[in-house]
Amino acid sequence: MALAPSPAPGPAAGLTARFLRDRDRLRLDGAHPNIACQMQSKTVLFLPRETPMKPSHLIILLLMNLCWAGVYSANLVVGHDLASGGIVTIRFGLAGLCLLAAWPWLPGSAPRGRDLVKSCLMGLILLVLGQRLQVYGNELGTAGNSAVLMAVEPLITSLAAALFLREHIGPRRLAGFGLGMCGVVLLNGVWRKDFQWTGLAPSLIFISSFVCEAAYSVLGKPIVARASVMKMLAISLLFGTAANLLIDGQVTLRAARTLPAQAWFLLLALAVVCTAIGYSVWFIVIRECPVNVAALTIFVQSVFGVAIAALWLGEKLHWGQLVGSITIMAGLTLGLSRQIRRPAHEGNRLAEGSG
Repeated sequence: MALAPSPAPGPAAGLTARFLRDRDRLRLDGAHPNIACQMQSKTVLFLPRETPMKPSHLIILLLMNLCWAGVYSANLVVGHDLASGGIVTIRFGLAGLCLLAAWPWLPGSAPRGRDLVKSCLMGLILLVLGQRLQVYGNELGTAGNSAVLMAVEPLITSLAAALFLREHIGPRRLAGFGLGMCGVVLLNGVWRKDFQWTGLAPSLIFISSFVCEAAYSVLGKPIVARASVMKMLAISLLFGTAANLLIDGQVTLRAARTLPAQAWFLLLALAVVCTAIGYSVWFIVIRECPVNVAALTIFVQSVFGVAIAALWLGEKLHWGQLVGSITIMAGLTLGLSRQIRRPAHEGNRLAEGSG
């Protein structure tokens, strides 16, 4: 019996074939998978795909969280000689100048068009609003109090990523967030009579800075899929610093002339390690994995922060810190389970769908 001839491929089949070819071409070129592709004057958006975090990225993020945990204590020390606005202006200005000096050797292209405008806007959000609120709220309280309130940051960041980047937060990560927040409460012993709550207003000021931090990550992640991480960071830091100089530049420059050597050393460390390097690492990691996965690692700042506050500033320790630390690590382990992978062999990358 003669077989019926196969029907001729229609327009939908041709469009699908071109879509698959363009997708594979972009992957071979090293482009990020969550981008739009132009075909027949129509924009096709690749569906977001959650990529597990690399073990090396996890280790580097944990080391950076150790450095970030010391920021609150360092701000309190520098705050004796410099106002909160001056700390932000000098720290992030130095970081921007470091990246500007290294600009010719930075890989990738600079943001253009809307990405350039967004990079400048990110600098205003982070430096003029977020960091000023954070340093001011930290000055009104204690380093231990800041370490407790810090538990809200990963939750705000993850909710913002879920809302604006449509990231999915699975049950394991939700449980990890819950354990992390419980661990922070236990670690800092908020039920103890000697714990110093700074009141509602300073706490809200400190927490509001996390909204700005979350906006920085949410706005920056799509940009770094198309442009250089460090060049985007340099532009946002320099633009934000220019705005800060217009606000209190004269006062800050006068105070900078009389700063002791210890304050300059701390500001330089904050600029180079915690900002230029730290923020670059953060965006490199979230470029490849969900923001909410990376945000889980922020909980370890409480473990590091309380230890640093005790050793550096002489704040008291208590038994709850051991229980809290164990709870935080349990939450981190649960939340990151099935989210850490070893890099696949280069030849299997397309088969596994990695970009």
